[in-house]
Amino acid sequence: MSADEDAPEPEESADEVPEEEPARAELFGEWSVTNIEYSDPSTERYITVTPIAHTMGRHSNKQFQKSEISVVERLINRLMQTDENTGKKQLATSIVSDAFDIVHERTEENPVQVLVQAVENSAPREETVRLKYGGISVPKAVDVAPQRRVDQALKFIAEGTYGGSFKTTTSAEEALASLLIGAANNDVSTYSVNQKEEKERVAAAAR
Repeated sequence: MSADEDAPEPEESADEVPEEEPARAELFGEWSVTNIEYSDPSTERYITVTPIAHTMGRHSNKQFQKSEISVVERLINRLMQTDENTGKKQLATSIVSDAFDIVHERTEENPVQVLVQAVENSAPREETVRLKYGGISVPKAVDVAPQRRVDQALKFIAEGTYGGSFKTTTSAEEALASLLIGAANNDVSTYSVNQKEEKERVAAAAR
């Protein structure tokens, strides 16, 4: 056997070894939360997207800390605010997870992106308050703060889901998926977008 055959093969240089990209956490183990696009700069900082859907209430100790948690978890918490679903976070989480699967099947888009668009399109820009002048209540149009806009949008989405599935043959997952797709497309017939338009219409009349 020659000396050339006994010599060890040269190792690959560091430049030739392909670098592995770090694994990124995904929401529900399948949905990416990176490269989410925002169309409304006023609410962007209040629509937080993270791969964590259950933070065990860590935001509750500080006022307005809710804006730091994922908008998906905020939607889950909103869905629990009914008599039937109070405290049932695992049930609400499974409803949102299944709804995301339906959204992806129908639109072939990232359901997290669809949710962000739905929240932006369901957030009212104006609403009314009542001012008293000499014992007479007068409605007055006011601008809505960005954080409240997101709160109102999530409220409308949760109400629309509840109304679309309670005492009907439509499941909560189907109702939520249909509402998210309609709101993302800014469909006025969708409950959340319709509520937003109604609030802005009343405010316009009270200017």
